[in-house]
Amino acid sequence: MNYTQFLNMIPEATLIVILVVVFFADFCSAKSETRRWFNPLCAVLLALQLVPCVLALPSQAFGGMYQATAATNVMKVILTAATLIVVLMARPWLSREDTKHMEGEFYMIAISTLLGMYMMMSAGHFLLFYLGLEMASIPMACIVAMDKKKKLSAEAGAKYILTAAFSSGIMIYGISLLYAAVGTLYFDDVADKLTASPLTILGLVFFFSGLGFKISLVPFHFWTADTYQGAPTTVTAYLSVVSKGAAAFTLCVILSKVFAAMTQHWHIILYIVIVLSICVANLFAIRQKELKRFMAFSSISQAGYIMLAVVGDNALGLTALMYYVLIYVAANLAVFAVISVVEQHCDGKTDIDDYNGFYQTNPRLSFLMTLALFSLAGIPPFAGMFSKFFVFMAAAQTGDLWAYVVVFIALINTVVSLYYYLLIVKAMYIKKSQHPLPTFQSENSVKYALALCTVGILLFGVASICYQWIANAAGVA
Repeated sequence: MNYTQFLNMIPEATLIVILVVVFFADFCSAKSETRRWFNPLCAVLLALQLVPCVLALPSQAFGGMYQATAATNVMKVILTAATLIVVLMARPWLSREDTKHMEGEFYMIAISTLLGMYMMMSAGHFLLFYLGLEMASIPMACIVAMDKKKKLSAEAGAKYILTAAFSSGIMIYGISLLYAAVGTLYFDDVADKLTASPLTILGLVFFFSGLGFKISLVPFHFWTADTYQGAPTTVTAYLSVVSKGAAAFTLCVILSKVFAAMTQHWHIILYIVIVLSICVANLFAIRQKELKRFMAFSSISQAGYIMLAVVGDNALGLTALMYYVLIYVAANLAVFAVISVVEQHCDGKTDIDDYNGFYQTNPRLSFLMTLALFSLAGIPPFAGMFSKFFVFMAAAQTGDLWAYVVVFIALINTVVSLYYYLLIVKAMYIKKSQHPLPTFQSENSVKYALALCTVGILLFGVASICYQWIANAAGVA
């Protein structure tokens, strides 16, 4: 083996270095009573990680098992930035007496899962893809159950690992069927040999089912609400954007590259799943009173919109998907940052009714929450409107009649989503409470996270340089 090939994996190599540095920093300061520098250290390291991701060039290694394209590197930048925001959000939670001893473990597990997502997105071989997927999934169960004193957290971890194991088994079975049909696991070779036969169609369905779990698509979504509610809010934020974004990007690349000969078949699957995800999630979101469960069904609906970009199986579709994930990261993490800080300062309150009169006591947080919800709903001029426009355009450009029908259904559902997002705005600004949430001061790290998210919500839509950067990487002329 020529170990110099690792030099072609610069983003992964630097992330491993960061993981080692965080491990030794945690080990050397284990007996320290105050480690105020630890969170800033991890944040600075992740900020530095953006540099190799931005500067990395398209490369291959190990006979094509590893294939990093310009689009892959852009996605690594987006997910690394999202992880940085999550780390900033996590500081108040990890400063509590019952969790401060787990601070190092949280950062190491988060970085480990990010490394797995890097490998999964850069895979050119089904084996490397599967290894990356498991590297991202198994550690995630640990931080989902990290609030060991809370019953819901342990329950969430158990549900997550059991459903993850089941979906992984389904997926690896689907991959084995594809191997039986074509005799290879390299993406390029599979694409050359693949034909639509009963065996390969069954393999496609099983493979799609496994990734559908990671993206929380209906009908693979049953774990989502319970896991989001039970997991620590910071972990829920990480699950909702980083894990979902990596899986959606990987699914888009593999379907368009490996299963190009079966486009008609997976388009039918996508149409059904998109309609179910958007409609079912919106209907269930209206009924929710607990804010984290509410955001769980919101994320399922958003996953349906992301899959609209996959329908446009071309460079424009990939561009729309990455741009949607970028905007989704900013808006969704802003909402979870507010939920997290309220939870920490107000005895774990996460019900929507707890936010009645929130504007009177915390006007700034209410305003930022409103901006994020409007962006998720797709209200102009916020960035979410532009991201929805591009996924609709990518899906409609296929010229398929059923694509037009699905886009129309998605457009109708934006009205439904606006209604339930406005329920939170109504609670904060219109509904009165005899005992509103108290006035409190957010930690500096949370302020930085909210500032980054707010900049994204306000500027990513109108700053064409962001879309152009993504489009150039995806190969849009």
